[in-house]
Parts: sequence; structure tokens; C-alpha cells
Amino acid sequence: MSARKLILCHDCDLLNRVAELPSGASALCPRCGGLLDRRVPNSIDRTLALTLAGLVLFLVANAFPFLAMKMQGQVTDTTLASGVRALYAHDERFVGSLVLFTTIVAPLLQLLLLLSVLAPLRFGRRVPGMIPMFRLLRRVESWSMMEVFLIGILVSLVKLADMAQIVPGIAIWSFALLIPVLVAAKASLDPHLVWERIGRRA
Repeated sequence: MSARKLILCHDCDLLNRVAELPSGASALCPRCGGLLDRRVPNSIDRTLALTLAGLVLFLVANAFPFLAMKMQGQVTDTTLASGVRALYAHDERFVGSLVLFTTIVAPLLQLLLLLSVLAPLRFGRRVPGMIPMFRLLRRVESWSMMEVFLIGILVSLVKLADMAQIVPGIAIWSFALLIPVLVAAKASLDPHLVWERIGRRA
């Protein structure tokens, strides 16, 4: 008889006994139909690859100009960090702190936590602090709101188009690509598999 584990449904709180799932399979709650467990094929490898790609995109998005504005012969380059500094300079400290955390700190922390947890598991190792790091990752994910910031940038570009010539920089394309990469990394991550592998080495 295959090994079974107890899983509490996140939607209706029904306690279910679920058998070990094959790769690509899902288990649904018999009462409400909510997702109990799923086995993403090559979850660790796929999520780790997306995380590494995300780190490269994040570095490019922060190292190069986001966009350049040409007005009356003057060119002004803008980066993510300079936008935050401008908010602080205009005494918008709360908004500046919110933009800093949701567009720089939270995405970077999410990527670093993913790398710190998945890389050791990929090579069959366990490092101290993996359990609190993975718990923190689940909390940080909801604070990464780069898509909201990108929408705000696009709205600003439309409004400024008549006042100045706007030249998108390489950072804005990296930033735009980073959003679906992080979404794909979250979708490919199998939390149950991570907990199982951490537990085997606890």
C-alpha cells in the first residue's frame, strides 16, 4: 500500500488522507474541489533555472537606465533607485519606502530566498536556516508588486509623451521580463516537495 499523508484543505478545512502523487498529477478535495497537492514535473530544477534567470534580469533592471527623457536638448536618465530618491527628495517618504520595498527589496529577497533554499536541495544538501527561509519566502511573495509599478510607469510615459521625447532603456525591458519570470517561478514551485526534501534531511 502506497504511503499516505494528511493534508488540510485550504478552502474548506477538510482533513484529507492523500496518497503519494506521480509527477504531473494533482489531488483535489472531495468536498469542495480545492487543490490539495500537485506534483510539478522537474519542479526544483525548473524553479531554480527561472530564479537564476530572474537574478540576471533583476541586476540588469537596477544597473542600467530605466528610461531617458530628452527635453530642450537635455537628456535625463532615470533608474529605479533614482526614482525612489526623487520621492524622498519631494518629501514623499511613505510612497518612496513603499516603492523601494515592493519593487526592489521584496523581489530581490524573493529571488535570494529561492536560491538559498533550492540550490542546496538540488545537490542533495541541507543548510542551516532553510525552514525559516522558506517560511519567509511564502510571506515575501505577496509583497512583490512590480507589475503595479510598471503600469504606473506606462501611464506616466503616455502623459509625458507630449512634453518630452521618452527613450526606453534596457532596464525597462529587463523589468518587464522579470515579472513573468517570477510568476513562472512561483507557478513551477512545488511547496510540498520542498518541505518533504527538507524534512528528509532535518
